[in-house]
Amino acid sequence: MKVFQHVSDIGPLDEALKEAFNIKQDRYQYERLGRHKTAMLIFFNNSLRTRLSTQKAAMNLGMNVIVLDVNQGAWKLETERGVIMDGDKSEHLLEAIPVMGSYCDIIGVRSFARFENRQDDYEEIILQQFIKYSGRPVFFMESATVHPLQAFADLITIEEYKKTERPKVVMTWAPHPRALPQAVPNSFAEWMRVADVEFVVTHPEGYELDPQFVGDARVEYDQMKAFEGADFVYAKNWSCPGVTLPDRYGQVLDDYHKWMDWTVSDRQMAVTNNAHFMHCLPVRRNMIVTDDVIEAPTSLVIPEAANREISAIVVLKKMLESL
Repeated sequence: MKVFQHVSDIGPLDEALKEAFNIKQDRYQYERLGRHKTAMLIFFNNSLRTRLSTQKAAMNLGMNVIVLDVNQGAWKLETERGVIMDGDKSEHLLEAIPVMGSYCDIIGVRSFARFENRQDDYEEIILQQFIKYSGRPVFFMESATVHPLQAFADLITIEEYKKTERPKVVMTWAPHPRALPQAVPNSFAEWMRVADVEFVVTHPEGYELDPQFVGDARVEYDQMKAFEGADFVYAKNWSCPGVTLPDRYGQVLDDYHKWMDWTVSDRQMAVTNNAHFMHCLPVRRNMIVTDDVIEAPTSLVIPEAANREISAIVVLKKMLESL
């Protein structure tokens, strides 16, 4: 595996899940695989779970790890071609990338959407430059449009806790005071469509996800109706994806106070099949979800976060095997 961006990159999903559960039995069983290999983790944006879980996964595989926080201890990087570099950016990404590649064997990159230009975000300009110029396998640690490590961990968690062979999984939009990227919901939708689940997306009008990710999944604008009989509820905010409202891309469409009844509470969970609650974290309590729901025995936010280590081990293992 040379690039990890979409669910299709992981290969047959059932085999990837089997490998994940095998690794959970002994997460150090492949520690010789990464001997004398180096993973470089490059962060253009903040991280807690992705940073810690991916670094731990690489160490479990016997790898050396280099972590680089761009613009914090490194030269500020210019990302646009044709720019006269007379400002505060001292180095261009086109020189920095091959230099980074010369010091490692695998590269992970985290770079969020900028919300300045939808086409640039959805074409993944920064990540594609790493793929083109680094000469190394590249995995996405959350980009402008996707977060596959999170979605893989989410699926592992659903497989662990499902009570029926084909559970109903509902992804619900929830209010937030700031404009957030669509990366997590995009990847979650993409992975759930391939998984053996009944998948439903619910959100207010105007928040329609890009068809390349949501495909033909059922979209329900009535949140309570969507929750009926759900086995898993995945809550996440996202800003306007610009599909039906291109001029509003990356914006919060209304004052969040208008949508506080979309906060996941006991009211919505009461119509589910005693559903498990999921969220990628960090989460704003009593905005996205109430204290009672996130603290309930059915909440999976901590096991879900723990599975980030497992998803990263599987991905890095596959990349090491391709070297």
